[in-house]
Amino acid sequence: MSTTSGTRNVLSAIGNTPCIELNHVVPEGCARVFIKLEGLNPTGSYKDRMACSIIEEAERRGDLKPGMTVVEATGGSTGSSLALVCAVKGYSFTVVSSDAFAEEKLKTMAAFGANVDIIHSPTGKITPQLIPSMRERARELSQADDHYYADQFSNHDVLVGYEGLGRELLEQMPGGIDAFCGAVGGAGMVMGVSKVLKSHNPNCHVTVLEPASAPVITKGYGGQHSVEGIGIGFLPPMLNKELYDEALAIEEAEGRAMARRLAREEGILAGTSTGLNVAAAIHLAKQLGPGKTVVTVACDTGLKYVRGDLYNQ
Repeated sequence: MSTTSGTRNVLSAIGNTPCIELNHVVPEGCARVFIKLEGLNPTGSYKDRMACSIIEEAERRGDLKPGMTVVEATGGSTGSSLALVCAVKGYSFTVVSSDAFAEEKLKTMAAFGANVDIIHSPTGKITPQLIPSMRERARELSQADDHYYADQFSNHDVLVGYEGLGRELLEQMPGGIDAFCGAVGGAGMVMGVSKVLKSHNPNCHVTVLEPASAPVITKGYGGQHSVEGIGIGFLPPMLNKELYDEALAIEEAEGRAMARRLAREEGILAGTSTGLNVAAAIHLAKQLGPGKTVVTVACDTGLKYVRGDLYNQ
């Protein structure tokens, strides 16, 4: 009779996601392209990694104690992840979000027990003003007694979780990684992974990505877009120029088209930010050519976006 070993709780299921090769969307004559399926984390996002490290590092320092309320501003994936961790650990959680983000994300946060404070977006899009206004509201709420502001955009505890992703990639890709790319919101994922990859191989080429309609990193100004989780309207405080080699702006339409191709040709259901990641990875694969390896991530599961128009075109 076989036995199955259990784990302590759902937080033990975070990480150790598979990394697979893309076989159909990558043209011939290119480097190989691999993608890490972060949608297989408990809430369907790599943000589970950073949510767990934010809470556990704060607990370790004594900044977060039983009975306190965690506060954060987020478009939804970070909020869902923090709501999950807070639910398991018994903390109250207040999240400041917006109706510019997927309804599925807002409802997921509430399902985990979060108090969701909504800031209206008149255009229904992510504007340069939206995220800063959400952060300001979160800062105000966190001034109350026994509240802890997670502050994902400036909190270096997020890097602890993402460095684990980098270590997993080194184990999964023993032949080496020539290039890594990822779209940035707070930039924690790419910076955490890059720190690990470059410490192992300083020549690993790391590229940060953003929507072409909101090119803060590449051109110095913001703009409107609908790619949830990235393009926050200002330079991410954690974006370290020593940890990336170039920045690319990818058209949102190209990312959306690639997300649909991933579903139909590779069986990978993911969102637009993942589409941007793969579009950029293929761009790098064309430059590097055969014999090289490019890696990127599927940020989350496309189940979060099926009510929208991403897959209805």
